[in-house]
Amino acid sequence: MDVKCLVQPGDGVMPLVKAITRARKSVEIIIFRFNRSEIERALANAVARGVHVHALIAYTNRGGEKNLRELEMRLLAAGVTVSRTDNDLVRYHGKMMVIDRRQLFLLAFNFTFLDIERSRAFGIMTTNRKHVQEAVKLFEADTQRTPYMPASPTFLVSPVNARKQLGSFLRGARKELLIYDPEISDPAMMRSIEARIRAGVDVKIIGTVAGKSDVLEARKLTRIRLHTRTIIRDGKQAFVGSQSLRTLELDARREVGIIFRDPRAVARLIATFDEDWNAKDDAEEKDDREVAAAPDPTVHAIKVAKKVAKAVARDLGPITPVVETTVNEVVADGAPVELKAPEIEQTVRNAVKEAVREVVRGFVEEAVELTEAGRAK
Repeated sequence: MDVKCLVQPGDGVMPLVKAITRARKSVEIIIFRFNRSEIERALANAVARGVHVHALIAYTNRGGEKNLRELEMRLLAAGVTVSRTDNDLVRYHGKMMVIDRRQLFLLAFNFTFLDIERSRAFGIMTTNRKHVQEAVKLFEADTQRTPYMPASPTFLVSPVNARKQLGSFLRGARKELLIYDPEISDPAMMRSIEARIRAGVDVKIIGTVAGKSDVLEARKLTRIRLHTRTIIRDGKQAFVGSQSLRTLELDARREVGIIFRDPRAVARLIATFDEDWNAKDDAEEKDDREVAAAPDPTVHAIKVAKKVAKAVARDLGPITPVVETTVNEVVADGAPVELKAPEIEQTVRNAVKEAVREVVRGFVEEAVELTEAGRAK
């Protein structure tokens, strides 16, 4: 079996630490958020025994730049080779680790206490040669800041091939789609899922669906924080990665995921989904005051982000005059252009809400991570 599934919370940090401890030649790791001292010690110990450790660290992560720079300094002092991601994309949000260029950990969670101990998230360990080769090629491209050219339809990289392959994956469903996604909002992806529902496919979504849809419904996971992005198709094939079905994560950020077939790994994902789907959750019925006082601060973080985003989008001035001005600037000689102003206005408002929510949630969750990590020590 070349694929194993990690389920968080539950499997914890030890599979990652053990893999680093077993490394003999190299460890290549991409870091977006990081506060697990066990992993940091394992990387330093690997260097001490002669393993080449190379860390590619995000240049920014909304509120955590200081921590990233401090991590860089500590890793450099331990002898780790450190590279920083380019700033050509909005974010470098992928998380993965390659051991000895033979084993790939493709993760839908960060190397943090919050993601591993307090969130629903998945990771995939695989020795599939094509996936490992693609991961190494991506790591080299991003450390050297050169273009990545995909060669596998099941290794998904945003903004290169993820939109095409995820769209195809959704359209290929014949019986069932089980979806974990913190926020589905990309219009094309929403239309693809709606089309499957109309074709008789049973679709269950844990997370949220943004925008207007008479067909799509989602069930919130409020007993623990939802962080994974996962799609299980027809009980046989699954996608696990860092990209939500959001325009930003498909077209403007570095996100990484894989599509795989493995009966045991897929079965474990299905069992976890069924447990989450069927769980009775009274927290969903609580009002804002009760949620704010709940023991899990991440629920409050998401609430705060949503409220701020809605307020900003609501207070925007009229969008139509801006659109008309832009058309006049772009289109020469007054050529006729048919535009649906209401649709454009709603799209702009949704984009603003998405961006603001992401910024606010990033800052709040960074504070939560620091608090939780301090408690864990």
